[in-house]
Amino acid sequence: MVLPPLASLDQLASWMQRDRVELPAGAPVVLDVASDVVRREARQNFTRGTSSATLYPDRGAVVLPQRPVISVQSVRRGAELVPADRWRLVRDRVHVLGDQAVHVTYTHGYATVPGDVLAVVLTLAARVLGNPRDLRQESVGSVSVTYSAETIGASLAPADRDLLARYRRRVAVVKLR
Repeated sequence: MVLPPLASLDQLASWMQRDRVELPAGAPVVLDVASDVVRREARQNFTRGTSSATLYPDRGAVVLPQRPVISVQSVRRGAELVPADRWRLVRDRVHVLGDQAVHVTYTHGYATVPGDVLAVVLTLAARVLGNPRDLRQESVGSVSVTYSAETIGASLAPADRDLLARYRRRVAVVKLR
């Protein structure tokens, strides 16, 4: 499933304090890549959507991977639909009896991209556009410019990772059978 970029070209132009027509032709691709990098780091889609996941209950609950959870459309055990009165949604967990795998279809995501996530996407995109040849240093005559290591490549700086840490699950428990 192809997800839309987490920021618009207008937002990027504003962030970079430029007019939209001044952005390079590759700016949409840079926004797509920056959005993918952020989603991968946070392990969240952020945009509103519907997903399905097959999960094993632990102590009577399954934790849905995408947040925030808006609603649950269905809970199934194999081909059998679990009646709505046999499970309940509490935040990002579906409480259901039994220890057999359940297949949950649910709606999740934010109505608008959170500000800190937007800032990381725009900062990453601006860094890539500001140093497209991944230079460490360049000199012309008596003028010399040195770029920080964070401006090289489409990677996240430690501060960016810190901002995204709150969206990422801290632990995962795998039950071996």
